[in-house]
Amino acid sequence: MSKAVAWIRNTWRALTSMGTALVLLFLLALGAIPGALLPQRNLNAAKVDEYLALHPVLGPWLNRVQAFDVFSSFWFTAIYVLLCVSLIGCLTPRTVEQFRTLRAVPVPAPRNLSRLPKHAATELPGEPAVLAETLAARLRGWRRITRTGDDTVTGAVEVSAEKGYLREFGNLTFHYALLGLLAAVAVGRMFGYEGNVMVIADGGAGFCSASPAAFDSFRAGTTIDGTELHPMCIRVNDFDANYLDSGLATSFTAHIDYQAGDDLAADNWRPYLLEVNHPLRVGGDRAYLQGHGYAPTFTVVFPDGQARTQTVQFRPDNPLTLLSSGAMRFDPPAGRYPDPTERRKHQIGIQGLFAPTEQLDDGLLSSAFPALRDPAVAIDVYRGDTGLDTGRPQGLFTLDSRLIHQGRLTKVARANLKPGQQTRLDDGTVVRFDGAVPFINIQVSHDPAEFWVLVFAMAMMAGLVVSLVVRRRRIWIRLSPGGTAGTVNVEVGGLARTDNSGWGDDFERLTSRLFTGFDRGEEA
Repeated sequence: MSKAVAWIRNTWRALTSMGTALVLLFLLALGAIPGALLPQRNLNAAKVDEYLALHPVLGPWLNRVQAFDVFSSFWFTAIYVLLCVSLIGCLTPRTVEQFRTLRAVPVPAPRNLSRLPKHAATELPGEPAVLAETLAARLRGWRRITRTGDDTVTGAVEVSAEKGYLREFGNLTFHYALLGLLAAVAVGRMFGYEGNVMVIADGGAGFCSASPAAFDSFRAGTTIDGTELHPMCIRVNDFDANYLDSGLATSFTAHIDYQAGDDLAADNWRPYLLEVNHPLRVGGDRAYLQGHGYAPTFTVVFPDGQARTQTVQFRPDNPLTLLSSGAMRFDPPAGRYPDPTERRKHQIGIQGLFAPTEQLDDGLLSSAFPALRDPAVAIDVYRGDTGLDTGRPQGLFTLDSRLIHQGRLTKVARANLKPGQQTRLDDGTVVRFDGAVPFINIQVSHDPAEFWVLVFAMAMMAGLVVSLVVRRRRIWIRLSPGGTAGTVNVEVGGLARTDNSGWGDDFERLTSRLFTGFDRGEEA
């Protein structure tokens, strides 16, 4: 039993040491690196699936260690919790000791001041008690106490002074703020949520954030069930992007209208200029402009003359030129094929590339510039079962490859088109490319602890600055009767409680201030 108690005590002491806290903090930072370098499943599951397909050997191993779910993994959570426990166990005794230090008086002078790292001596006129009061008054900003008679080692008058108590206070502030920051981040992840949605910039219906179903991807905190989202509606009227000649973007702006609160019931829209790093803040939610791309518009005219038009976002594959890929699915007009099985055989699927500024490389479509200067598409047209009514989830940007491999979806045409151009299928169906409009990606974030994260981060910086700037110093002044009547022997000893950087110059300036204004003898 005693061995178990000793083991628990030693383990607790090791866990609550500052060295262990620093190691855990380093491990936390190290563990966050995969979360920044690898796609995360809660943000983009499609990217994770793509990574696993491209890395058939490494991908499964990373998946086993939850490298695609870093911030919710068991090992990251364990480090996080251990760091919090270590900080609490480490800071508690240090805080108690700091309160004791603040209440304590400076310690008495050592017997031999000349053995201290800094020492100075001189002879000044006056009486020891009176001179001690004068010298003590010159120690502004120091905590000091004057001792006489039996309270001293030699019976002389002594002044003990110390400063730099704020150093440990700043150190404690930094670590408590770090603990508060960790707690605020944890609260934010528990009670916050984040959703991404692509909205076409044509002044259309936009989207409303009343339900997770309104988002293309949604990450909810552990306490969020999706029923308490702050309702907000956004529609995007237009989008402007400015580029250098090299294709690098210099600015992005989107003119939007939004509704929230009472405006929803009154159907009142408010304008707002949405820019990068300038989010729309409504009811505790923040709407960020995260990215943009293009949404081509296609019209399919079926043999009976009925037409179907769609505008669907394509995924930017090249962030510099915005060469994009995507897919569309069209259902035949109602009533043309009463038999559902026959109707599924005549669905139209379109898959291909979109270039905002056409460039042909050996006949292959590419993009020369990200702006919408000379749009063009290279598409494959499929006919058959596109999986529209199967109930099985499909990718937004690609047709279901399983349907193609099974022969249920057959390629019937391939074409390069510019706006207004069309291609005709063998049954008389016409596929026309009508042009493209921009779309933007909006991220809606809700973090109830955002303000406290800022407060604790600022407190960390303030505590760090104080702990680096303030230095602990101690000095003692001993005054005893001099060799001649009316004079006093004055000894000053100094000790640096922390680092010695600059202490020599500080001590010389201090002794010069203490001894100035007296008709004194030579310094020893």
